[in-house]
Amino acid sequence: MLESQPGPGGRAGQIREQGFTFDTGPSLITMPQLLDELFQVAGTTAAQLRMHRLEPFYSIRWRDDPRSFAFSSDQEAMLEEIGRFSATDASRYLAFLDHSRAIYEKAILAAGRRPFLSVLDVVGLVPEMVRLGALRSVEHFVASFFREAHVRQAFSFHPLFIGGDPFRVPAVYAALAYLQIDSGVWYSEGGVYALVKALAQLVGAGGRIRLGTRVDRVLLNSGRVSGVRTIEGEILPADVVVSNGDVVATRRLLAGADPRRDERLSMSCFLLYLGTRRQFPQLAHHTLLVGHDYPGFIRAVTRRGQLGASASLYLHAPVRTEPAMAPAGGDAISVLLPVPNLSSQLDWEQAEAMVREMVLEAMEAESGLGLSGLRDSIVMERVWTPIDFRDRLGAARGNAFGPEPTLLQSAYFRQPNRSRRVAGLYHVGQGTHPGAGIPGVLLGAEVTSRLVLEEVASWR
Repeated sequence: MLESQPGPGGRAGQIREQGFTFDTGPSLITMPQLLDELFQVAGTTAAQLRMHRLEPFYSIRWRDDPRSFAFSSDQEAMLEEIGRFSATDASRYLAFLDHSRAIYEKAILAAGRRPFLSVLDVVGLVPEMVRLGALRSVEHFVASFFREAHVRQAFSFHPLFIGGDPFRVPAVYAALAYLQIDSGVWYSEGGVYALVKALAQLVGAGGRIRLGTRVDRVLLNSGRVSGVRTIEGEILPADVVVSNGDVVATRRLLAGADPRRDERLSMSCFLLYLGTRRQFPQLAHHTLLVGHDYPGFIRAVTRRGQLGASASLYLHAPVRTEPAMAPAGGDAISVLLPVPNLSSQLDWEQAEAMVREMVLEAMEAESGLGLSGLRDSIVMERVWTPIDFRDRLGAARGNAFGPEPTLLQSAYFRQPNRSRRVAGLYHVGQGTHPGAGIPGVLLGAEVTSRLVLEEVASWR
């Protein structure tokens, strides 16, 4: 395994400084049963991961409403939360769960474990998706159950976790809300990076990981991969190459052998990592702060390539669950603001300071977060912009989540797990089927590994 970074994980990296610890990628775990399956295949267990189920999952707050929404798997608690906004919407919650469960079982559990190598693979799925209403937008699907605006936002924002615009991506991704309600939202001690280290140990038990090794060419011989070349010029022969890198960037390593048109790539992120000298106890482990004109904010970022006029933020503050993530009495707060990728031509050298101030202003101004005086408490700070996604992680145009999960970039229409053009080339990770997020990546890895094993068996 060749890893360009100094440590394993890629996007799921870690920052450790002055006693503060931050995950740089995913910050929550869902569908933990997939981890159990993976470790069992490797002949061990996931017992080394100390997992905590969070209840509620996160707190949702709005700049235009003093109420908050505690999203959880507790049915009675959810009915009460919805009822504070709309009694009518609360009466529709169970119907929403029933319809979402059907999409989850067909589109996530079943289709997510199947390769989509032929158009025939998707043809058989379409009638069922149409029947379930899963080809409408997530927002349209959710609005068919819930009418109150805040409730609709609470149940439709989940595609943002995988780089999707809720007003545009298909309702297949509405199942993301259900899978959290069904299997919970989990935190692993040490952060998600504890999972990365556990997976690296699995690889190290039977293979080798070479860190700080960047590939600059996938080598071909008569239309089939023959190995890779590192940036230092070392050639490593191989019968099969599996790329966990950005799919567009991987394609560019083929020197024109795979001329497929580049996909529409997802948004990027402005990430702010703050270590503070004091704690802010009103802040939940996971918090969503929804700014004014949320639909306009999403349109600006995902369609017009602009910064939103009012910040909508995701905050992660793990000290509530694991005090060791910060020095005694301090807080480690990660902040994510969706921003356009580098297709927008924004000058981030100019924009970075302005966006930082906008984010801090939004956090301190929301009284329900209890973050008054945040600026004065900061003792350690790191900032990532789309430039970091491009230069640190090799992400084309600085995208944060791979190809945007639109209808025409999902299933068969997404980069397949096995290349259709180059024999012996495979893909894993967020850019291939079924998509981004820890569950999607694990399901995709299962599909890819099965395809590789089938090919190797055919050589005998």
